[in-house]
Amino acid sequence: MDGDARGGLLFETQDGQRTVNADATVLALGGASWPRLGSDGAWADILAAKGIAVTPIKPANSGFTVAWSNIFRDRFEGQPLKGVDLTIGSHTMRGEAIVTRSGIEGGAIYALSAELREAVLANGTAMLSVALRPDVAGDELVARLSAPKGKQSFSNFLRKAAQLSPVGIGLLQEAAVASGRSLAALPPAELAELINAVPIKVSGVAPIARAISSAGGIRFDELDAHFMLRRLPGVFAAGEMLDWEAPTGGYLLQASFATGVAAGKGVLNWLNSQDG
Repeated sequence: MDGDARGGLLFETQDGQRTVNADATVLALGGASWPRLGSDGAWADILAAKGIAVTPIKPANSGFTVAWSNIFRDRFEGQPLKGVDLTIGSHTMRGEAIVTRSGIEGGAIYALSAELREAVLANGTAMLSVALRPDVAGDELVARLSAPKGKQSFSNFLRKAAQLSPVGIGLLQEAAVASGRSLAALPPAELAELINAVPIKVSGVAPIARAISSAGGIRFDELDAHFMLRRLPGVFAAGEMLDWEAPTGGYLLQASFATGVAAGKGVLNWLNSQDG
């Protein structure tokens, strides 16, 4: 879709180009995530060429890239980290994260995706901290980890004493290797501290083509109170075209529906004002 020189709407159809002249138009063209389904964000350049300010579109509710070791990646790809606390800066989220071949994703990651994304874009990397046993106090963990190990392997000891999953233990091994230390050689106090503050270096944002949604879009100061574009009278916008982002769980749909209703009411208001 584009506009012709007379202000009509120009559509590419199976029968060639078709021009439609409308009394009012609502643009609800989506963001730029999952472009193979049609929402590729191509409208951004069209509107920008008409002088409308569009905040650059970026991935939202997305996964992130992490340079896992080959051993960790091959063994734990697809495994969930359940009931963990994820922290970046002052933001913490309790939930689940999933190890992917190229990094990490999942509900708790999506909830922190805005903070992670902006940190990566600003600094090139971001540090994510994972608490594997967030409900266990530090002194209790130290006491459990100070118990005799006997003849069991260190992994079995961690599994029983700290009730850690295999992927959680693998994550601890990743952190120990990255710091040049042996996990089994850590004193109980340091090990307890690491269990609830495992550092993960995030090195990039997963492609927008795989993001659940997108951030950025038409700036709100380009719209009037009825969601009409100030520079294009009679043209309204709604949904993920607008410059906002929200977590998953129905919020994206709710905001898209709500702005659609507001734009529809704006159309009625506009048409009534033109009739008068």
